[in-house]
Amino acid sequence: MAATFGRSLAKGEIDQFVRIWRYGLFRAKLEPSERLSAAKSPMTLALLGDPIVQFCILVVIGTFVSRIMLRHQRAGRLIGQLIFFTSLTVLLLYHGIIPYEPSPPENSVTLRTFTGVAKIIWWVNGAWVLIAFVRLFLIFERKPREGRLLQDLIVGIIYLGAILSIVGDVFSVPIGTLIATSGVFAIILGLALQSTLSDVFSGIALNLGRPYSVGDWIVLDNDIQGRVVETNWRATQLLSGTNDLVVIPNSVLAKTRLTNLSSPDESHGINVTVRIQPTTQPRIVADLMQNVLISCNSIEKTPEPSVSINSIDGQAIELQLSCRVRDISQATVAKNEIFDLLYRHSKAAGLKLAGPPGTITLPAEHKTEPSGEQQHAPSTPWRLLSNIPLFSSLTEDEKEHLASHMQRRTYRKDAIIAEQDAKLRALTIVRSGVVSITRREGHRQIELTRLAPGDYFGENGLLMGTGEVGTVRALTFVVIYEIGEDCLSPLLHDRPALAEELGAIMAKRIEAERHLFANSNMLVNGAPASSLTSRIKHLFQLQQHD
Repeated sequence: MAATFGRSLAKGEIDQFVRIWRYGLFRAKLEPSERLSAAKSPMTLALLGDPIVQFCILVVIGTFVSRIMLRHQRAGRLIGQLIFFTSLTVLLLYHGIIPYEPSPPENSVTLRTFTGVAKIIWWVNGAWVLIAFVRLFLIFERKPREGRLLQDLIVGIIYLGAILSIVGDVFSVPIGTLIATSGVFAIILGLALQSTLSDVFSGIALNLGRPYSVGDWIVLDNDIQGRVVETNWRATQLLSGTNDLVVIPNSVLAKTRLTNLSSPDESHGINVTVRIQPTTQPRIVADLMQNVLISCNSIEKTPEPSVSINSIDGQAIELQLSCRVRDISQATVAKNEIFDLLYRHSKAAGLKLAGPPGTITLPAEHKTEPSGEQQHAPSTPWRLLSNIPLFSSLTEDEKEHLASHMQRRTYRKDAIIAEQDAKLRALTIVRSGVVSITRREGHRQIELTRLAPGDYFGENGLLMGTGEVGTVRALTFVVIYEIGEDCLSPLLHDRPALAEELGAIMAKRIEAERHLFANSNMLVNGAPASSLTSRIKHLFQLQQHD
C-alpha cells in the first residue's frame, strides 16, 4: 500500500512539475507586458464570472442609461428600463436565483444577503417598468384630471404590491399573518388620520363625479364663491372675486351644496327686478323693458332676453328682466348697463320708478304743484343736449339756440336711418327706441353697437366730414332729433374756441370707443385733439380765427 501511495505521489509531483515547467516556458517566450497580462487574466476572468460583480455592473449601467441619459425622454426611458429589467431577470435566473420565490434557508449569510438585495432591486425595477407603462399609455383624451387620478391610483396599487412581494419573498414574512396582526395598528392610524383620509376619499369621489373642473366658477351654500384654480387629493382652491385664495377641504366640499356657474357652458343667466309706477298699461311697460334689453350691448343676443310681469297693484307694476352674459365675469358690467338703460328708457317714455314694496306713493293729483320757475319744465331738445358730453361746454344760451333749431324725425322698425360710409351733415340724438350700427366687411355683417335714448351718431360727418362707420338701422320705433350744420355753424363762428373744446371731447370719445372707429378712416391711436380741431376748423372755415 505504501509503495502504491508513493508511486501515486511521485506521479502527482511529476505532473505538477511538468505544468510549472510548461507555464515557465510559456512566460519565457512572452514580452514583459504580455507576461503581466497573462498573470492577471485568470484573476480578471474569475472576477467577471462572479455573479455579484455581474449584478453590480448591470445595475450601474442600467441606472446610468435609464435615469441619467434618458431622463427627459419618456418613451426612451421606458425602453431602457424594460431592457434593464429583462437583462436583470435573465442574469438572476442564470445563476439560480428566482426573484419571486423565498431563498433556501441553508444558504450562507453572504449569499442570502446578496440574494435579498438582488430581489429587492428586481421588484423595484419591475414596479418602475409598470409605472412607466401607466404614465405613458393610460391617458384619457380631453379628460386629463380623470386620467391623472386613475394613474395615481394604479401607481399606488403597484407600489403596494411591490412592497408586499418584497416582504413575502425576500424576508419570508407571511403576508396574511402580517395583515391580520397589523389590524390594531391600522385602526389607531386610521383614527389619527381620520380627517386626512376623509379629505382624500372625498377628493376621489369629487374627481370621479366631476361636479366642477379647473377654471369653473362655483358658489357654495355659505355664499363662498370663486373660480377653481386647483384641486388635489386633500383640498380645492378657489380664487374669489376679491382676488383672495380660498382653500376648502374636500370633505367639506363633498357635504355642501354647490352651484357650478360655468356648466354646462360659460354663459351665465342674470335677473333684474324693476318696479314701475302703474301710470300706463302693463303691456306698454313690458315692451319698454324689452327695448331696454334689446339696447344692452353687454348681454348675449341668443337666447333672446325676456321680460315677465311678476305682479301689479296700486303702487307698482313689478317686472323681471332675464338675460344671459358671456361668462360670470360680465354679470356686474351687464347689470350696471341695464340699470342705466332702465333709467334712460323710462325717462324718455315718461314713466317713473316705484318705491320698494310697502312704501306709500302719493297719486299725481295729490302732489304739491310747483310754483314760479319750477313750473317751467325744460323742453325735450334742451334735456337731450344737456345729457350729451359733446356739448357739455356750451352755455345755457347756446344750448337754447341749438334746442330751438333741432329737427324731430321718426323711423319705423327696421328702417335704415343712414348707410355705411354716408357723410351725414347733422348730429342725430336718439329720443326713444333702439338703434343698431352694423358694419359690412366683405360678406360679413358685424354689429358694432346699439344705441339707446340719449346716445347720438353723425358727429363724424358733421364735425370732420367723414363717413359713418356702419349702417344705422332702427330696431324698434325710433324718435330722433337732429342738429344740422347750419344750426351749429353760427355758434362756432361766434366762439371759435368751441372748435378746440369739441376736438378734445371727440378725441376722448374715439379713444374710449375704439371698436366703433377701428375700421374707419379716423385717427384711432390716441387721436390728437389738435388734428381733430384742425378738421373742425377747416370744415367750418374757421382758420382765420386761429
